[in-house]
Amino acid sequence: MAMEATEIERRIKAAIPDANIEIRDLAGDGDHWAATVISEQFRGKSRVQQHQLVYAALQPDMGGALHALALQTGVPD
Repeated sequence: MAMEATEIERRIKAAIPDANIEIRDLAGDGDHWAATVISEQFRGKSRVQQHQLVYAALQPDMGGALHALALQTGVPD
């Protein structure tokens, strides 16, 4: 069963409460998602560390219920 956009957002928000999150369905199938996550918590962290924080929020469903997630992260302007 695929993961819903609202569940992806809920889990990221639970781990990164100040996050500004945009979720997009890339293929229209509810199985391939793109997320942009902006958070002050990312400041001073490498892109890899930022992505690790987001992916940690979505475990253990990465590769299962959440088949694919294209991820962009950054800090607020």
